[in-house]
Amino acid sequence: MSFKVIPKVAMPEWIERLCTGYRVVGPKPLHGQHIFGDIQSAVELDLGYPTTVIPPKKYLLPQREELIRFKTDGSQVHVETVIEAKPTVVLGIHTCDLHAIQLLDRVFQQGYSDQHYQAHRENTYLVSIECLQPCIPHSFCKSMGTLSVTNGFDLHLTDIGDDYAVDIETKKGARLLDGFSAARDVTDEDYRLFNRVLSDKWARFPLRLDFDITELPSLLSVSYENKLWDELGERCLACGMCTNVCPTCYCFNVTDEVDFTLSAGQRTRVWDSCQLDKFATVSGGHNFRASRAQRQRHRFFRKGKYQMETYGLLGCVGCGRCGQACLADINMVDTLNDLYHRHANDRE
Repeated sequence: MSFKVIPKVAMPEWIERLCTGYRVVGPKPLHGQHIFGDIQSAVELDLGYPTTVIPPKKYLLPQREELIRFKTDGSQVHVETVIEAKPTVVLGIHTCDLHAIQLLDRVFQQGYSDQHYQAHRENTYLVSIECLQPCIPHSFCKSMGTLSVTNGFDLHLTDIGDDYAVDIETKKGARLLDGFSAARDVTDEDYRLFNRVLSDKWARFPLRLDFDITELPSLLSVSYENKLWDELGERCLACGMCTNVCPTCYCFNVTDEVDFTLSAGQRTRVWDSCQLDKFATVSGGHNFRASRAQRQRHRFFRKGKYQMETYGLLGCVGCGRCGQACLADINMVDTLNDLYHRHANDRE
């Protein structure tokens, strides 16, 4: 829609203003790492953070969410849908995580729209920030095409020195700046700095995959029986850490909890993981992905092939969290490059 500029010295005032009208969350340090958490004061916010342990998807798809409450008097059952979504501003979203949210939007809004996700999404303001340095050694966003964004945000911040250039994409984003006099119009010098910053950043990010990402779905198609999956299965601990920190994983379990009087209860949705031993166990005790090799293969196929076929977007955004969290040192870059070179050697 338009551009504005906010001086860095005025950012604390803007954040304090937001805190008076919204729930504000953003990256903040905790025990040597960073998390997305509630911001009560501007001093808590760290926009220069490397990455967070858990992605900001937790505000759209909470780790534990009550879906319905039910109660009975013995003759009839009363069911009440529970939707608790208060206006929330998520500050400092990296571009890879913004791409992940775009995928989640397609997943939960196509077909049978998920009313709980939809409520969170409509009440969430996304304020992203341009990444000017690689986050962590495991990240490979440039290879995945997620190093920049052109849409999907309400406001997008770019550090241009003493100021932040603010791309206002939506009316929701514009409302966040209503009445904030420190946000000024853009000058020619601002545009010059903005273009230079964006141009200079690309050389800092390496291409870490040895092939073009558009080849990934076809590479996986011909690699279903590759022995690499067995090798990964031997290393995998089936702990589920890779999926717990992934910004695009959305598998969940639904449980019904009834109180001891059997007169009331609730239905709750909680995060789950396709990498856990019993995830694919169905009626009769059959497990259709019983081995860890099968589950690792499924994870890579889901990220690199199945999501693209279903939603038109890859299920991996190159954030590198899974590789950083994995206790067995299984990571996307090494695995996909290994797969690519094995296939190339098989063709020779």
